Amino acid sequence: MATRYWIVSLPVQSPGATASSLWSRLQDSVSRHSFDTPLYRFNVPDLRVGTLDSLLALSDDLVKSNVFVEGVSHKIRRQIEDLERAGGVESGALTVDGVPVDTYLTRFVWDEGKYPTMSPLKEIVGSIQTQVAKIEDDMKVRAAEYNNVRSQLSAINRKQSGSLAVRDLSNLVKPEDMITSEHLVTLLAIVPKYSQKDWLASYESLDTFVVPRSSKKLYEDNEYALYTVTLFAKVVDNFKVHAREKGFQVRDFEYSPEAQESRKQEMEKLLQDQEAMRTSLLQWCYASYSEVFSSWMHFCAVCVFVESILRYGLPPSFLSAVLAPSTKNEKKVRSILEELCGNVHSIYWKSEDDVSIAGLGGESEVHPYVSFTINFV
Repeated sequence: MATRYWIVSLPVQSPGATASSLWSRLQDSVSRHSFDTPLYRFNVPDLRVGTLDSLLALSDDLVKSNVFVEGVSHKIRRQIEDLERAGGVESGALTVDGVPVDTYLTRFVWDEGKYPTMSPLKEIVGSIQTQVAKIEDDMKVRAAEYNNVRSQLSAINRKQSGSLAVRDLSNLVKPEDMITSEHLVTLLAIVPKYSQKDWLASYESLDTFVVPRSSKKLYEDNEYALYTVTLFAKVVDNFKVHAREKGFQVRDFEYSPEAQESRKQEMEKLLQDQEAMRTSLLQWCYASYSEVFSSWMHFCAVCVFVESILRYGLPPSFLSAVLAPSTKNEKKVRSILEELCGNVHSIYWKSEDDVSIAGLGGESEVHPYVSFTINFV
């Protein structure tokens, strides 16, 4: 599937010519000079023209509006990719109204029920903007809720997998590692990895009431080792001071099976919530992408209609088409379109300063026909 398409319109200008005859000429020229360029008819309905002043005023807003609608489409697509990646799901082809996005574009049919062609163009554009803005706002809320759960999980994971100086120690300590009685208490000391010999040689002398040979290593990471030490409860504060002076950190820790079980259950619930929210958000994104992409293509049809009238005049008489030339064929296809438009001296050339949406898809070149680019990614 191509990811970059041109939507163009050509004037039906020759005496006796029709859109159908111009379409045949375009098909013939492309097949002869750029046979591997996909070409499709883009069906723009007969929309309500209004006045030229209203079209000019609307044209001023179309560029900004297109950037907005296209931007929301890409945001949802990126969100889908992130959610699929987070779930270990292989990315599938996105669809619009049950068909692949490229098929929807190349076989575009105006939805009369949703956007009556007799409605003022400004009303149609406003309806699209309102609908897309609502979807964007909804996505922000849903994504924020999902990201909040992810952040909570990340914080827990950092506590469980970070440095011994800051991580949660409950899953590293067993009940038999801790002694707590009326007079004795077990502390947990964080010892720099390369100071372990110093710790083992000195911990008994950090205070007179330390139980000899009571220190045991429970865990070691890349920076620190976790040791127990048992001493009389009355000298805990003095021991902490002397340990800190030697470069050892005594972590505050109280072993509680109940608290450990509670943290485990919290973690499991967050994991379940995250997966449920990921699945729900992903399904919403699939449906919303379909909605936004459909709205975007209707918006493009309005753009083609408005610009074609402003450029070619009234009554509306033009052929609109979709092409997907490869990079190496772009110049060749441009030449074909220019030739069908008249020639390089066509009266339909516009200067950079003229009101135009020809650059709607980010194009900087100016052509003697309406042209803008659709990027799917």
